[in-house]
Amino acid sequence: MDLYEYQARELFKDHGIAVPDAAVVDHPREARHAAELLGGRVVVKAQVKTGGRGKAGGVKLAADPAAAEITARQILGMDIKGHTVRRVMLAQPVDIQDEFYVSYVLDREAGTFLAIASAEGGVEIEEVAANRPEAVTRIPVDPAEGVTEAKAAEIAAAAGLPPEAAAVLHRLWRVLVREDALLVEVNPLVRTADGVILALDGKVTVDDNARFRQARWGSDAAQPADDPGADPLEAAARAKGLNYVKLDGEVGIIGNGAGLVMSTLDVVAGRGARPADFLDIGGGASARTMADGLDVILSDPDVRAVLVNVFGGITACDAVAEGIVRALESVRLTKPLVVRLDGNNAARGRAILDARAHPLVEQATTMDGAAARAAELATT
Repeated sequence: MDLYEYQARELFKDHGIAVPDAAVVDHPREARHAAELLGGRVVVKAQVKTGGRGKAGGVKLAADPAAAEITARQILGMDIKGHTVRRVMLAQPVDIQDEFYVSYVLDREAGTFLAIASAEGGVEIEEVAANRPEAVTRIPVDPAEGVTEAKAAEIAAAAGLPPEAAAVLHRLWRVLVREDALLVEVNPLVRTADGVILALDGKVTVDDNARFRQARWGSDAAQPADDPGADPLEAAARAKGLNYVKLDGEVGIIGNGAGLVMSTLDVVAGRGARPADFLDIGGGASARTMADGLDVILSDPDVRAVLVNVFGGITACDAVAEGIVRALESVRLTKPLVVRLDGNNAARGRAILDARAHPLVEQATTMDGAAARAAELATT
């Protein structure tokens, strides 16, 4: 889950990283009042989960509270890369002397974390990384060792950052570990004219799998509603504890295990149809999980046919079949449903579906055959 900038800044403050004073509002009149409290002159920044806000006109300087209200009115409602601005942050401006870039990111292939730092931070950091990669330092971090004060000093020195930036690197690692983050980034980290190190902007991605132990992010209520670009089906699936991603196709897909679901997506695409989602009910999914999954997929108006592809292991096929039957009791099925069951208790699962004899439910014995039938039903 990506956090908004203002949420990332809250984490930074909690862990001892200095940030300018700021306030978040969702109405122009509130911006005027916030600017008055912050001293009058403020930077008004769009709060959306995407980059390029400055170049899109989502970051502007306001000279006084009246200008802050006008600027907030201009920015609120803007579309920035498909994200509608619903709130803005007003921050005290800073007299910047130097800009730097620092981050930690999970390196899945190497099985470690990567510290990335540069003495040339700011809005052009991507161009710096592409055109002059030598200006960006990348240092692996052993998760077991972490970033000690000595390691932080090593990273700062290698990147050409001032020695006082090492304290920020040390605390930023603490943010990553204690908040169960996959990415923490400060761009820019600045040194002011009077030598103070401040985090002017922040990006944090927290691990959804750790939300159960993060009280701050553990519920959807704690995460403000995103812009209209955020899919309501994904929100509904998340509330049910489902591993679901909305796609652009017409064949709804449910499987048990990420590898099987990915293979099913490929087979459906190979049969001339487009997958409408990725939904993995997991290795030990219950009948309730199956019913919840069908409920979400059948709520998608783009879906014209549904394919359930299950290989029974920990998940017994009869439990999946019972989940389908239960869903049919509470959800009016208006789209054809193709089911392929194989493995543990597959024969019993097929018998349960046969006994239910729903006119829109078909069964197939192979994944290829099920995909072909689902694609045919969705495209004719």
